[in-house]
Amino acid sequence: MKAWVVHEPGPVDGGPLRLAERETPAPGPGEIRVKVSVCGVCRTDLHVAEGDLPVHKPGVVPGHEVVGTVDAMGEGATRFALGDRVGVAWLRHTCGACRFCRTGRENLCLSPRFTGWDEDGGYAERAVVDENYAYRLPPDFPDVQAAPLLCAGIIGYRALRRANLPHFGRLGIYGFGASAHIAAQVAIAEGAVVHVLTRSEEARQLAMSLGAASAGDAYGRPPEPLDSAILFAPVGDLVPVAMEALDRGGTLAVAGIHLSDIPVLGYERYLFQEKVLTSVTANTRADGEEMLAAASRLHVEVTTTPYPLEAADRALSDLAHDRVRGAAVLLAGHA
Repeated sequence: MKAWVVHEPGPVDGGPLRLAERETPAPGPGEIRVKVSVCGVCRTDLHVAEGDLPVHKPGVVPGHEVVGTVDAMGEGATRFALGDRVGVAWLRHTCGACRFCRTGRENLCLSPRFTGWDEDGGYAERAVVDENYAYRLPPDFPDVQAAPLLCAGIIGYRALRRANLPHFGRLGIYGFGASAHIAAQVAIAEGAVVHVLTRSEEARQLAMSLGAASAGDAYGRPPEPLDSAILFAPVGDLVPVAMEALDRGGTLAVAGIHLSDIPVLGYERYLFQEKVLTSVTANTRADGEEMLAAASRLHVEVTTTPYPLEAADRALSDLAHDRVRGAAVLLAGHA
């Protein structure tokens, strides 16, 4: 089968990915194999390709927003049937036994495994996953729109909850890519006033079209103090900017798995008055189920920029240089 592999981590424009022929994987016990239709392109894939995240599996196939149909099942796999449409996301294994798993916090598992980092992902024609970590997808989302929900949507949703946004509160969103444009719609549908701050003019236009109250430069000031904020851009310099924009008691949630260094935060200027700075680490499967249900219920519109599977390297480069509107998706077998 055709698959993209991280040949040698490095700058995306230096060609860290290679298109290769790989043996088609066979599902093991309790696993299903998915014939990939669409795979979303996530900034975490960029961090894996460029080496911001340390190598866990040499030559790994990236991609963890996978939509397709079950075309083979391993021994003991009974949750799905052949031909079922499923989604494969970032979280692909937890131990189920550590103190975090036992208390409903499997996103903090002490020995997790992740799709497209620890095991091969969806930049390929086939992918394999434990059936217990696959998702049934809402029928009202076509494959192309469903794929970004599996990470951009889920992480954006968890970040929104971690930001402790009060009912009808004022939310600032820093960076406006795949995750942000989904989280913003959920927040607006739930009654929030959303202010978007991003360097991309095209992203600002998208934000306004989706109902944002304002859209300005990432380093600018929102028009009013914020109750909550989410930082999607992997730029540590924006942490003090967002913290200073918070009202008393406000919370900033940092949504990325990787962030450049944060400058020194003076206590009185940035943290006093009970401001909170928190991070977002992966997600639980419950987060995923809640997000998919909410996206369907709230009629979230997923904006995508499609690429053929053969252009995965170009898609990652475009993502790195802010040339993607909404979410980039790879069409592996999409009609």
